[in-house]
Amino acid sequence: QSVNDRQWGCSMLLLMFILSVGSVLGQVSYSIPEEMAKGSLVGNILHDLGLQTKRLISGKARIYTRDSDEYIELNRERGVLLVKERVDREALCRQTTPCALHFQIILENPMEFYTVTVQITDINDNAPTFKKNEIHFKISESAIVGAKFVLDRKALDSDVGINGLKSYSLNPTDNFVLRLNDNADGRKGLEMVLEKPLDREKEDQLTLTLTAVDGGDPQLTGTVQIHVTVLDANDNAPVFTQPTYKTSLMENSPKGTSLMTVTATDRDQGTNGFIAYSISNNVDGILDLFEIHETSGEVRLTGNVDYETSKNYQLDIKAKDHGGLSDSCKIIFDIIDVNDNKPEIDLMSTTQSIPEDSVLRTVVAVMNVHDADSEKNGVVKCFLADTVTFTIDNTSNGFYSILTNSELDRERSPEYNITVTCSDEGVPSLSSSVTLTLQISDVNDNAPVFERSSYEAYIVENNTPGLSVFTVKATDADWNQNARVSYILEDSSVNGVPVSSYVSVSADSGVIHAVRSFDYEQIKDFHFRVKAQDGGSPPLTSNVTVKILIQDQNDNPPQVLYPVQTGGSMVAEMVPRSADVGYLVTKVVAVDVDSGQNAWLSYKLQKATDRALFEVGLQNGEIRTIRQVTDKDAVKQRLTVIVEDNGQPSRSATVVVNVAVADSFPEVLSEFTDFPHDKEYNDNLTFYLVLALAVVSFLFITCLAVIISVKIYRWRQSRVLYQSNLPVIPYYPPRYSDTLGTGTLQHVYNYEVCRTTDSRKSDCKFGRAGSQNVLIMDPSSTGTMQRIQNEKSILDEPDSPLEVWNFPICLYLIFMLKFASSEMSKGSVVGNIARDLGLDVKRLKSGKARIFT
Repeated sequence: QSVNDRQWGCSMLLLMFILSVGSVLGQVSYSIPEEMAKGSLVGNILHDLGLQTKRLISGKARIYTRDSDEYIELNRERGVLLVKERVDREALCRQTTPCALHFQIILENPMEFYTVTVQITDINDNAPTFKKNEIHFKISESAIVGAKFVLDRKALDSDVGINGLKSYSLNPTDNFVLRLNDNADGRKGLEMVLEKPLDREKEDQLTLTLTAVDGGDPQLTGTVQIHVTVLDANDNAPVFTQPTYKTSLMENSPKGTSLMTVTATDRDQGTNGFIAYSISNNVDGILDLFEIHETSGEVRLTGNVDYETSKNYQLDIKAKDHGGLSDSCKIIFDIIDVNDNKPEIDLMSTTQSIPEDSVLRTVVAVMNVHDADSEKNGVVKCFLADTVTFTIDNTSNGFYSILTNSELDRERSPEYNITVTCSDEGVPSLSSSVTLTLQISDVNDNAPVFERSSYEAYIVENNTPGLSVFTVKATDADWNQNARVSYILEDSSVNGVPVSSYVSVSADSGVIHAVRSFDYEQIKDFHFRVKAQDGGSPPLTSNVTVKILIQDQNDNPPQVLYPVQTGGSMVAEMVPRSADVGYLVTKVVAVDVDSGQNAWLSYKLQKATDRALFEVGLQNGEIRTIRQVTDKDAVKQRLTVIVEDNGQPSRSATVVVNVAVADSFPEVLSEFTDFPHDKEYNDNLTFYLVLALAVVSFLFITCLAVIISVKIYRWRQSRVLYQSNLPVIPYYPPRYSDTLGTGTLQHVYNYEVCRTTDSRKSDCKFGRAGSQNVLIMDPSSTGTMQRIQNEKSILDEPDSPLEVWNFPICLYLIFMLKFASSEMSKGSVVGNIARDLGLDVKRLKSGKARIFT
């Protein structure tokens, strides 16, 4: 029945304590009885803290406690606190009340913590016990009624409160009764008082039973046997000079320190007055710290006194004479605190790594700091070595949070060693430090940067496709994938063609390759843009301009513009026999479409009918006489001129120049024609000339109309006489002196050739000057031809217009010469140009009419 009542009482207490739950400002308190079974419910932390189950799981909720033994565990899935280990209140708190467990529940992401207090209430699970089973007294028979006998071996009950020791009872009570005295310190002193004098002759030994009873329900008891030996004639007990002694003691005082001396007196003499002192405390540990000299009463320190363990100590001193009479007093030692404990730093939770773009005041660590000392010795302040990047906040009593105080940049500092120092206010101050390492993770916040703002590269024309031209390089200050740079050719066009058909770029290395073979004569340079892109998400990019310059190769031979080499006819330059030394016979004009020194031309006379008669200018290609022409010189002279450029290796071209040494045109015709002079030819010649004259007259009238139309549109069209789409190049006259000596001329000329039906019998050439004109070339010619645009009007001066009459005049003069005798003298009339061309003589004078050949 007693056991059932006890279990019923425990269950009621458990129910009452579970319902007494409080949660205020992140704190919650519970109360449970001791000795609850493992797995018993302590409280619903999910409900009491207003949390959700998924928050407990995602936040990795856990219990943090400074104690090494954990009695409470957290069930995240249920959100409840359970008993992890059986709680023995007496082992945990001894006599301290109230007895409570203090711990924190910590959650992460974001970091939070809540304080939980679980009060352990006592149950009556310990019966009063005596340290010994027997107590022995020797009492003189002369002891008077009312004599007190101190029972120093009082019972101990580990329970507290109502379950603690309540009362004593003594049986039998024939001679002695029990008395509880209220001491100055509030404790109960137990004495056995003689109520009836002893009589040794009747009974020399007394056996009493002392019973200790607690206040629990049901009550528990403990007993001890008291054996009284009745002595003879010692009727005075020792008496202390004062009942209570009080003094202070500095903690950490050295062992052997004399603390004080107590004194007691006894009126008896002899052995009955001899007093022995002893410490009567039955509290564990007291006898390990203090001792008293048995005869002198001097109290000494024998152990280490720690203020943090106990703030005061009480010694019960007993003085006893040989007759068994005794007296007692108390010594109270107040322990004075010394700053002998450093602050204890406990990192409750730390973050190993945070991204560099974390917001300000991001929590990186939470710690608990405790100093066991008291007052100023236990007041702690914490600070950081780096107060610029991080800061520390005191979130509650003893709890600190380390937060970011400025923007983070991994490229500037990828790692931080955060040193926290905590110091107390004692004298001298004690401090502790702890260092935690924080890694800064990378964020893609840096775009690739090229080594140069722009690039120029050179490539020689006629390159092999796929040739490596140049390498662009960009670096990214980020890390890992964010710093991996890829190169991309941006879409653009060069002369209407996508740039990707010219070059390509390697995505990994940035090497630029030529996709095609380049021709300097077609394209001399071009530019494009290369984009560098990192591997971040989203990726960052930057651009750079690359200019490719094509370098010329000597891949084009010189091209002879004059004299024009024809397949069927032979053109000859006339040199009168009266020509002086240095007479300009003609000029070989050649061009090279290459550039630089590859286009520097030189002229050499390779072959000649008479090498002693002519020479060729090395730089200008002018053919001149080097001696006086004589009658012995052959009329027909043939010169072979070679034109070479200055490239490596050199390229060349040859031209054949026919020169006629004669004073008259018929002489030239007779030498350079191969027609037979038979009778049939002479008879038909007159008929042919008359017929030709009629045709020429008709053509002359037709050409006048055409020329007028041409002159109207000449200001808009630069190529009226040349409707061909063939490429064109500048063309130069044969008798124009090159003052620069480069072999090519600055000015451009246009030549027109008209012939009779047999070009071997007669030909004539007329040219007109123009600052920009064109010459149609044979499409089989190699090299690039270029049209010269913006032809100026043939009329150089508005006030005196320049007029050129070429094709009709050419035909006219040819046939007039055919009618003339080969023996016509100097000054003979060839024809009336004013009449035949319909011109006014005043126009011929004002226009400064002249013959140009």
